[in-house]
Amino acid sequence: MSFAGKVWRLLVGIKDGLSLVFLLLFFMALYAILTARPSPAQVREGALLLELDGVVVEESSPIDPIGVLLSGEPPIGEFQARDLVRAIDEAATDERVKAVVLDLTSFLGGGQVHLQEIGAALDRVRAAEKPVLSYAVVYGDDAMMLASHASEVWVDPMGGALVAGPGGSNLYFGELLENLNVRARVYKVGEYKSAVEPYSRNDMSPEARENYQALYGALWEEWQANVKKARPQIQLDRITAQPAEWIAESDGDLATAAVAAGLVDELGSKTEFGERVAEIAGADTWDDTPGTFAHSELEPWLAEIEPDETGSKIGVVTIAGQIVDGDAGPGTAGGDRIRDLLLDALDEDLAALVVRVDSPGGSVTASEEIRRAILRHKANDIPVAVSMANVAASGGYWVSTPADRIFAEPESITGSIGIFAVIPTFEDAAAQWGIHADGVRTTPLSGQPDLIGGFTPEVDAILQSSIEDGYRDFLVRVAESRNLTPERVDEIGQGRVWDGGTARQLGLVDQYGGLQDAIAWVAAQAELEEDDWHVEYLGDDAQPYESLVRQMVTGEAGRGLDGGGGDLFAVVARGEQARIGQAVRTFERLLGARGMQAYCLECPPPAAARAEDAGRGGWLARLAALLD
Repeated sequence: MSFAGKVWRLLVGIKDGLSLVFLLLFFMALYAILTARPSPAQVREGALLLELDGVVVEESSPIDPIGVLLSGEPPIGEFQARDLVRAIDEAATDERVKAVVLDLTSFLGGGQVHLQEIGAALDRVRAAEKPVLSYAVVYGDDAMMLASHASEVWVDPMGGALVAGPGGSNLYFGELLENLNVRARVYKVGEYKSAVEPYSRNDMSPEARENYQALYGALWEEWQANVKKARPQIQLDRITAQPAEWIAESDGDLATAAVAAGLVDELGSKTEFGERVAEIAGADTWDDTPGTFAHSELEPWLAEIEPDETGSKIGVVTIAGQIVDGDAGPGTAGGDRIRDLLLDALDEDLAALVVRVDSPGGSVTASEEIRRAILRHKANDIPVAVSMANVAASGGYWVSTPADRIFAEPESITGSIGIFAVIPTFEDAAAQWGIHADGVRTTPLSGQPDLIGGFTPEVDAILQSSIEDGYRDFLVRVAESRNLTPERVDEIGQGRVWDGGTARQLGLVDQYGGLQDAIAWVAAQAELEEDDWHVEYLGDDAQPYESLVRQMVTGEAGRGLDGGGGDLFAVVARGEQARIGQAVRTFERLLGARGMQAYCLECPPPAAARAEDAGRGGWLARLAALLD
């Protein structure tokens, strides 16, 4: 029995050892798969295919591969605007690329500045005498802005195109909170600071309406000018002034109406479109499925055209998304994370720094942490420029104040110089349920703040005074940065939001230009030779496993021409989901109690947030969390 026991223990030990070995090998294989980078060997002669099945963003958010695999739902695709511009510009000069193909079937949009930058890159392809072809089932405003730069625009006969223009309605919860006996205590400075209005009103204030009309009117004018310049034959006035009559003239056939109005050029299925591309780019020798064509995809193409990193370094730090306290991001501007990136870069001997901002603002304390870190670089006597993308408002402008020069596009949204805080208290709701608060105070601040018993007048006064002090700090920072008096900044501040063109006239912006213009400016200020510097994006860690995770979940690398974004009714349904998501986000801000905020509600939400709200379960998950 003793011998048998020893043999058994030996076998159990061997089994446990082998289990550990195989488990180790499994995790090593999983790590190798998830860290595999796209191979430049996948690049071949033909078309550059850009399957934009997601949103265009300034900075892509990290994904949790294990969480995605367990949920069974693919992550929303995010395409960094600078990657797309670089890929398209390289395609214009590379002899292997015969055409650039846009698949916008599942495109979920992007900011107006990003789309303008990508459209300009497509124009450079056409100037190099290479065709650009676009295909979609339904074209909305964002997809149409990109497609207008194509030499051939195709739409599925079962689809169509509609132009809605910017704007729409916001949601207001003043009466709802009153019915729930929830008191939203609002502390703010800024006549036009409308970020608090959803909690205290049932409609838009006259001041906010005035600001919205000016802002969206300017953005709409820029959109029309961009599209008309790229596609002169388009009948925008007819499309937007009387859309129902325009569609009725084609007996309700949206695709035919789109052709008649110059929105698109050709009707055809995805197979017919692919056959057309094959005539230009060549047949796909790897796949004989009807409608295929020789092409290279975005990720291996980007791996092929990696820029050289020689000479002096110009650092670019990205502040994208809502500014929050902590380490959040990328895709969200965690103040501690961005501060640490900037402080770590102090040891890298940067020749210049560019701050790329695409943020509606957020936490004042996080914004100040970022501002101080930028000032540390400025103290090293290097040039610092800010490049504004779609939005650089409120806290997004706060972090811009250290710049030697601010670049923006006419479509950029900026300003919103104002401060607010909202704190919900529940004394009325508690009293309704028979809950009352009482006790002994030694000072007016004893036991305060009390969310159930309510605030004392002294607490209300202190909180409002703190907001007013924060606003004065904001005015002083802007005044010193822009060589204006605090009184003048107050006149153009008060929470008012400006388009980039007006902001330039007011002195909040120095000149028009994008990220590359800002980089070129700091290079010149640092007296760098033309070919003796390179750009380093701080904290730009690649996510090589995203396409792999999508493929494991969906069975294909991307939805692309095979996925379909749905017809007009599917687009409307996604819009309704996004509206519910907007309501949930508003309540998140109320219940989050994040402290003093420099946030711009008037600014359109980032494309990634809109896509998440319209996606499967995005708003449902947040609503469930709020009700838990």
